[in-house]
Amino acid sequence: MMAQGNCSSSSVPILLVFFLLIPCTIQLQSSQSQTLLRIQQLLNFPAVLSRWNSSTDFCNTESDMSLTVVCYEDSITQLHIIGEDGSPSLPRNFSIDSFFTTLVRIPSLKVLSLVSLGLWGPLPAKIGRLSSLEIVNVSSNFFYGTVPQEISSLKDLQTLILDYNMFSGSVPDWLSSLPVLAVLSLKNNSFSGLLPDSLTTLDNLRILALPRNRLSGEVPDLSSLTNLQVLDLEDNFFGPQFPSLGNKLVTLVLSKNRFSSGIPSEVTSCFQLQRLDISFNRFVGPFPLPLLSLPSIHYLNIAGNRLTGMLFENTSCNAELGLVDLSSNLLTGSLPTCLVSNSEGRSVRYARNCLATQAQNQYPHSFCRNEALAVGIIHRKRKKVPTDKVVLATSIVGGVVGGLVLIGLLIWLVLRRKYVKKVMRRPPRRLRGTNSSTGFPSKLFSDARYISQSMRLGELGLPPYRTFSLEELEQATKNFETSSFMGGGSHGQMYRGRLSDDSVVAIRCLKLKKRHSTRNFVHHIELIAKLRHRHLVSALGHCFEYYLDDPSVSRLFLVFEYVSNGTLRSNISEGAVEQTLTWTQRIAAAMGVAKGIQFLHTGIVPGIFANDLKATNVLLDQNLVAKISSYNLPVLAENITEVGAGISSNALKESRVSGSLSCTCGCVTCRAKHEDKNDVYDFGVILLEIIVGRPITSQSEVDIVKDQLQASIAAEEVARRSIVDPTVTNTCLDESLKTVMEICIRCLSKEPAERPSIEDVLWNLQFAAQVQDASKGDYQSSDGSPISPSQPSQMQLVIQ
Repeated sequence: MMAQGNCSSSSVPILLVFFLLIPCTIQLQSSQSQTLLRIQQLLNFPAVLSRWNSSTDFCNTESDMSLTVVCYEDSITQLHIIGEDGSPSLPRNFSIDSFFTTLVRIPSLKVLSLVSLGLWGPLPAKIGRLSSLEIVNVSSNFFYGTVPQEISSLKDLQTLILDYNMFSGSVPDWLSSLPVLAVLSLKNNSFSGLLPDSLTTLDNLRILALPRNRLSGEVPDLSSLTNLQVLDLEDNFFGPQFPSLGNKLVTLVLSKNRFSSGIPSEVTSCFQLQRLDISFNRFVGPFPLPLLSLPSIHYLNIAGNRLTGMLFENTSCNAELGLVDLSSNLLTGSLPTCLVSNSEGRSVRYARNCLATQAQNQYPHSFCRNEALAVGIIHRKRKKVPTDKVVLATSIVGGVVGGLVLIGLLIWLVLRRKYVKKVMRRPPRRLRGTNSSTGFPSKLFSDARYISQSMRLGELGLPPYRTFSLEELEQATKNFETSSFMGGGSHGQMYRGRLSDDSVVAIRCLKLKKRHSTRNFVHHIELIAKLRHRHLVSALGHCFEYYLDDPSVSRLFLVFEYVSNGTLRSNISEGAVEQTLTWTQRIAAAMGVAKGIQFLHTGIVPGIFANDLKATNVLLDQNLVAKISSYNLPVLAENITEVGAGISSNALKESRVSGSLSCTCGCVTCRAKHEDKNDVYDFGVILLEIIVGRPITSQSEVDIVKDQLQASIAAEEVARRSIVDPTVTNTCLDESLKTVMEICIRCLSKEPAERPSIEDVLWNLQFAAQVQDASKGDYQSSDGSPISPSQPSQMQLVIQ
């Protein structure tokens, strides 16, 4: 027995060494290895799979562009097989059903690419058994028939590519059951009929590519697809109306269809648009000149339409334009100088118009005029009229039209002379704006910034973010007159305005210190448009101003909601006694500020910190809901020293009390590591003002009041109430007051690491509110806004 024990103990280190020598690799299930070899056999041993054999370690083979196998643990999760064009076709006895019967033996597949393999037959319904699929690409094969409805069961499917096959029937209506579908590409097939309205429910759709099919009819209203960036409908039978679209498009291709409407002005607000092709349709009406100067445009093709209008030599263009095709329209005037100059790599085509140039086969001016008139009357119904009446009617109409033309010409000459004089005095202005709502400036699948799904615009009761014209803002502010001025500083001037729908807004005017093109602002405008929260003063839109002789932006106007009940400080320390907030209302306001901070820190990636939190930068609306008005918007920080929503009208210069001052090491690393805790410190200062009911504007004052709170917590209740604002002393419960004091002191800790998280702060404030609610002294409105029973909601505008 003893000998046996010695033998057992001595074998332990030997076994340990043996297991350590085994290489750490992923070992694929033998059944899945056999499945891959069976697939190789069914595909008739194509060249791309020539390296596979019974001894192949599939999970550890070198990948390339044609063949990739990815494993997780002991299962295959990705299979990419891309054959070569011209490779031998599959044998006649090939069965697509048998192929997919084999394929579904790999249920862990998330990504499946079977491209240019000669697969033929209807796409089997068995594909629905691969329930984990996220990406499917079976392009460049010979699939025919309809798309199987079983694909609708793939709830994780994000990408569906069926290009270059022979699919027929209608575009499936059940696509709406794919909640995360982002890419739908059906190029070069035989789909026909109308597009289903269900496409409008695909909120995550980014790419919709349907070129070279047989689709027809009106395009559904796609303006609700706020993430749509690529729409390609080339070579179908769509029309006649220009589709309704969102303004985040990067690529829009409508060429070779039957569109016969005008181009809506909204297209000129698509400032991320890089490629626009509407060629070979029947578009009529004026050609929008701003399309040439869109900040991201580099491909513009409007050839083969009936677009009219006059071009001017001083029309501005985007310097990045690589191709401009204006040919075969009814354009007049002079070719813009920016297109005449031979930029390297730029191609400009403008033949078969009526331009004032001898190049590229131009028609006489009368041709375009007559053709434009013909377009205008082409849809009129003609009635038979006796010949003699026709002659009389023609004479009368001709005389009247001639007289009107003569009068109009005289009026035009007078107005033109006045306009020229005005232009000589002041360079004309042009406006640009970027209408944004959801984030992908130039990369189609950029995940740099994520706005939480809970922040839907409809939940805030705000209108959609949009571009304003300068004329609108001038009218709203009576041309920015003094009576509309609310305040100013290094972060711009603030004006109060009333829009045409009678809504009141706050307009911040930022005069830029450096020259920047509109493109530089696109990323920042994307972020501003999405920063919408119940407890933030939210942006409603923007406007760019620049001069024709200088394409760079000279001023940026940001339009914000107007918050009417003054600052938090004015409601707790500067108003009349009967108007100050109750204790319950103060806790509710503090909770609102904390929720706003939480959204800035965690509701967007990366978070926004260093938000200049002060009691004067928190506003109250008509329901006394607190809104942070000055938060750190990164709009060209090198030009503007302080940029925030900043609707605070406090014009006094105060000493800054900031969490960054309390970072004892004073180094960059410390500030970066605890950037969220700096805002928590500033929030602690706001809590101090809420408790004591008076302004606190210096670091020394913060330290003194904090020490008083610290001492009173360990003392009797009388000591605590001696510090509190007298207007709420008799209504706040001691346990509620003590909870707020304790969390305030923790927020003001000298060491950032010792300060609580914003979630911890919220929990304590909610507890204080629940304790106070037991007193039944105050109550909250149905929407969560604190309303005192003895005090009605204040609707009067407060102008600070």
